[in-house]
Amino acid sequence: MNIPRFGLGTFRLKEQAVIDSVKTALDVGYRVIDTAQIYDNEAAIGQAIAESGVSRQDLFLTTKIWVDNFAQDNFAQDKFIPSLKESLQKLRTDHVDLTLIHWPAPDLGVSIPEVMKLLLEAKQQGLTKQIGISNFNIELTQQAIDTIGVEHIATNQIELSPYLQNHKLVNFLQEKNIDVTSYMTLAYGKVLQDPVLAEIAAAHKATTAQIALAWALQRGFAVIPSSTNRENLMSNLKAQDIELTSAEMQMIAELDRNSREVSPEPWAPVWD
Repeated sequence: MNIPRFGLGTFRLKEQAVIDSVKTALDVGYRVIDTAQIYDNEAAIGQAIAESGVSRQDLFLTTKIWVDNFAQDNFAQDKFIPSLKESLQKLRTDHVDLTLIHWPAPDLGVSIPEVMKLLLEAKQQGLTKQIGISNFNIELTQQAIDTIGVEHIATNQIELSPYLQNHKLVNFLQEKNIDVTSYMTLAYGKVLQDPVLAEIAAAHKATTAQIALAWALQRGFAVIPSSTNRENLMSNLKAQDIELTSAEMQMIAELDRNSREVSPEPWAPVWD
């Protein structure tokens, strides 16, 4: 894979909550942290990393450029890269390891070719080691590929869970050798009470969260679950040690119900 398989998500965590989550995660062994400009927690994460004592060179940091910094209504070439530089300042680093376009926002008239060229420029300037996309459908991913080349697109970060398996888009990305990053893998906790996952969890002496994460890892996805609880953070990591049988993977495949948790207007594309 182009990117690490297991990291810490920080969506909806702010101020002391995100500081505590990041410091605890780093303490128990996490080395990948995923954030975004719109999360409004980059500065707190920068503080947490500084206080953790973990060396920057041992970390993999991802952030995402928010729509306001490239949407057509206020699109300006002098806005995109300065916003990333501001993110770096907040994170207390001179580069991130991965920068993503957070949402494609086609309804706002976003030009994917223009945005991807700016993203590539940020990489060429050394502000980010790798670049990628998030919440792109097949059509928009193809536009990105046509503009800057598939070799520059490390990942597409998309919502995936046992309840939203999105096979068409996943197959397209994997055929193109673009890593798939799964967010919302636990579907806001909805899958935790699933009887099928509970049955599989019992067989492995595991939790349902571990089984959902193990399923995603076994599908070849990277995952970025979030938690503020030390025990849950440690437990989630152990999903990497679980190997599901082909029968168990098939049982989970049958849970797909195209149930999407996140599709904000006007930023979301038409889903495949």
